[in-house]
Amino acid sequence: MKKLKIALAVTAAAGLSAALPTAMAQASESLTLEEVVVTARKRTESLQDVGFSVSALTQSEIEGQFARDITDLAGIAPNIVIDDTGQGPGGVAAIFIRGIGVADVEKNFDPAVGVVVDGMFIGSNAGSLLRSLDLASMEVLRGPQGTLFGRNTIGGIINITRSKPTGELGGKVRVGYEEYDTYAVDGVLNFAASDNLAVKLSAAKRDQREGYYQNDEVGRDVGRNDYQSAGVNLLWSPTDALELEYTGQMEETDQDTPPLLNLAQPGRHAFCDVDGFCSPSIDSTITGDRRTTANVGYAPPDPEGEVFVSSTPDELTEVEMLATFDADTHLFEARWNVSDNLNIDYIYGTYESDETVISNWDGTPDMLYGTTRPATYEQASHELRMTWSDDSINAVAGLYSWDSEYEINLRSWIGFNPRGTILDILQRSKQESESQAIFADVDWTVSEQLTVNVGGRYTQDDKSTEQSGIVAATADESWSEFSPRVGARYQFNDGLMGYATFSSGYRAGGFNGRVASIEEATDPYNPETVNNFEMGFKSESDDNRLRFNAAVFLMEYEDKQEELQLPSDDGTGQKTIVTNASEAAIWGIELELQAVLSENLSLRANLGYLDTEYDEFQYTDAISGDTIDLSGLEFRRAPDVTGTLDMTYEWQAAGGRAYVRGSYHFLAEHYVNVTNSPEFLNDDQHLLDASVNWENDNLRVSLYGRNLSDEDGYTHGYEVAGLWSYASVRPPTTIGAEVVFNF
Repeated sequence: MKKLKIALAVTAAAGLSAALPTAMAQASESLTLEEVVVTARKRTESLQDVGFSVSALTQSEIEGQFARDITDLAGIAPNIVIDDTGQGPGGVAAIFIRGIGVADVEKNFDPAVGVVVDGMFIGSNAGSLLRSLDLASMEVLRGPQGTLFGRNTIGGIINITRSKPTGELGGKVRVGYEEYDTYAVDGVLNFAASDNLAVKLSAAKRDQREGYYQNDEVGRDVGRNDYQSAGVNLLWSPTDALELEYTGQMEETDQDTPPLLNLAQPGRHAFCDVDGFCSPSIDSTITGDRRTTANVGYAPPDPEGEVFVSSTPDELTEVEMLATFDADTHLFEARWNVSDNLNIDYIYGTYESDETVISNWDGTPDMLYGTTRPATYEQASHELRMTWSDDSINAVAGLYSWDSEYEINLRSWIGFNPRGTILDILQRSKQESESQAIFADVDWTVSEQLTVNVGGRYTQDDKSTEQSGIVAATADESWSEFSPRVGARYQFNDGLMGYATFSSGYRAGGFNGRVASIEEATDPYNPETVNNFEMGFKSESDDNRLRFNAAVFLMEYEDKQEELQLPSDDGTGQKTIVTNASEAAIWGIELELQAVLSENLSLRANLGYLDTEYDEFQYTDAISGDTIDLSGLEFRRAPDVTGTLDMTYEWQAAGGRAYVRGSYHFLAEHYVNVTNSPEFLNDDQHLLDASVNWENDNLRVSLYGRNLSDEDGYTHGYEVAGLWSYASVRPPTTIGAEVVFNF
């Protein structure tokens, strides 16, 4: 297998490097870049006409990256990091754009980067690492998007669109197999139920039957994951001017509890100094290997008694998966073309998830800190908007309503406080959120060259919390915010547009979900805001074979919310709270390039520079009363340099098209936790992907590899109040093969 990995990387590299010397000499004037159409401003327009930073992948580009989910598509844009934190089932997203994001399993923490699927905002980090199935496009909007997309989009938006029913009989089937005994099959079937009713059916299954991690304590690998989904999409056109669309999708995941690694350090963590679980070095784990975990695992409490039952290695060798994540999505959209100038759209969406997981957070063979955390989440949203377009005005205006509810029944088993005794602690948290907004965004064409943009959104938020167990308390609070946008773009010529924009984003306030006192349960944290100042240009060559876009930006943070892990005297020994701890500034540069170099060779590349700085970062420790000053720390998941080079070389072969693709994605060193703990510093990462492919009109056969450089950087880091640190790690090198049949 090692030889196959090397051969795959060498084949892709050789094909690309051989093409470079003659690429420009072979150039054909008939070759052009595909026009990229985006919906980044809730109207359809060319990517090159949008007056702020947007990157996009088309359906063919997404399919060519053999992505499992959107974490594998992070190279789409500069200054973006997408990780799975490994804290819970179904994938818990840590999406950071320009250094702004959230990385925690608790659902009382609102996202800072929005994931929007077919027009519906997903309000939970759990489940927002969307699987790369049947995706028509993916757009990354960088910078605050408060005007058009509302609250909790201060970092930006991941805007994802699935394919629509075609109304013609046809579809595709994709079958694949990867290392770690993983097989995948998915398919789409399109047909017409009547002259004006188009139907699309979809289904998928991906079963990873071996885990990436080894567990010597139980004598087997861990990290198995079995995912399946089914969906239906109906598009009814009762008249030429009206379309009604329904989408329903069911997803089910059964998996091992996500494995976590213990990184306890001498002199800093009690689990090392007291219990002897110590990492041999600052960049390793207590096992000495980033892909070997030490936890035996937990079984549920004895139903006949009150004590916790710890499973033995023999019992866990063939243990059933201990985590589940089920989600149901329903979307209804009405699109009415009232006239040549006026369109009215209505989108109603619901998303519900139900999860269970039994976790060993300490990552040791002992029973020190474990939980069971069944949780439910549901949301519903309504959006009614009007789009007007004439010779001088292009405007979008609308109303938005949102409500959500989540409940978690957390049961913690504590084996260190005091040692030798197992504490069984119950904590229930239920929170509800309601939000209403009115918004408008207007383009005014002043002249053939100059267009001015003005927009704004007023949002009203209401939240309530109910706690029982450790603390019994209820509270509610309301906030409101206005998020403006002002900008202008100037068309210097057919191939060059310059723009300047100011935008504002707003992340809602809220209540802490894991608390140790009445005050922590009832005192809300305040909203945070980000103001973004941005200038840039977008250019395209006369022959449409070269696109080059650039931007420079400055972002100012006010009342920045931080999730802090602090000591607690509630029995669990630690708590996670949100506090408005800081003011900060971010500035950076972003460059993007797409080019058709010859009839055989094409590339896309991006480069980002980011400078993040806490102007002020202080909080008061609730136990000691001391003021803790963390000013001067770096933002987490904010490497100062990110970059991607993605090249494809193709030629005619065996009655079809053969091509090799190679991708290099660079992340400079960065921390993955808030307080910059030294064990969570990722060194520079050099991520290599490659594929070798052949296709004709109906068939594609591919051999591919992800992370061929076998980088093992941490995708999450969490220091638990002086007790220990735990982390999750990037998936290793994975080789796979795939066959796609279109009919």
